Amino acid sequence: WSTLVLSQLHLCAALWGDSAQQVIPYTGPIPGGLHPGEIIIIQGTVPPDADSFQVDLSSGCSTKPRSDVAFHLRPCFDDSPSVVCNSLLQESWGEKETLHQLPYKRGAPFETIILVHKDGFKVAVNGTHLLEYKHRVCPNVVDTFSISGGVRVHAIGYIPNSAIYSESGDLSVPYKGSILKGLSPGQHITIRGQVSLYPHSFTINLCNSKTENIALHLNPRMKSSVFIRNSYLDESWGQEERELLYFPFSSGEYFEILLLCQSHQFKLAVNGSHLFEFRHRVQDLSSIDQLEIMGDLELIDVKLW
Repeated sequence: WSTLVLSQLHLCAALWGDSAQQVIPYTGPIPGGLHPGEIIIIQGTVPPDADSFQVDLSSGCSTKPRSDVAFHLRPCFDDSPSVVCNSLLQESWGEKETLHQLPYKRGAPFETIILVHKDGFKVAVNGTHLLEYKHRVCPNVVDTFSISGGVRVHAIGYIPNSAIYSESGDLSVPYKGSILKGLSPGQHITIRGQVSLYPHSFTINLCNSKTENIALHLNPRMKSSVFIRNSYLDESWGQEERELLYFPFSSGEYFEILLLCQSHQFKLAVNGSHLFEFRHRVQDLSSIDQLEIMGDLELIDVKLW
């Protein structure tokens, strides 16, 4: 899910300071708490002699009594390399979750992305999904970020969530949502959903609400395993694009589409794997102010960030 993000992500000026290297241990605020669709990025290096380091997302920064920790992430470099996750509630640790897989390497740089979902945190390291941790504490009470232990931190970034406003107020299909101020380079749209049990196709359109122009028309057809891309401009369809390495959608299956708007093209990934690019046929990206979704699917979440 993070490959496309990592390849194109422009870090915000580090939320908690923009020095070349943060002093460890480090603690900083998360204004307004965490919400689904928001992202924390940590860029750093593991020292050659590191035993472990930890990242904590907590509610406050009190030490006596110790604040609740919604998400504790600890990579361990001992004889049994692993990543440990846990939560601290009322000064008591819960049951730890241990992943016996360690993408961090002593002496090597890393980039960690923590994505906030409605049901849990998703973590990717160096462009590869690592784990998902179900919420034990509501993330909107998290107002403090801290990192400590054997780590050097170069940058910490935060990407807030910006919603696409549904005209119907819900995620029912057909779906129509307004993109305030239109699109701009660097923005991402994520669409999470589930394909119907007996599907024919579904359609995603990025269009201009004042005209009939469709800047990007996406039409996966499940029966023929074809994924059509096109534009509808000045009352005429353009040249279809169909080239595809593989078809990513299956009957009844969950999917996550990540669409990145660049200055000259769209890039699309499904379930974490890059699928294709589509060069812009509409140059005024700010005129693309509406998202339409229809067809044989159920929507779970739609976000712009």
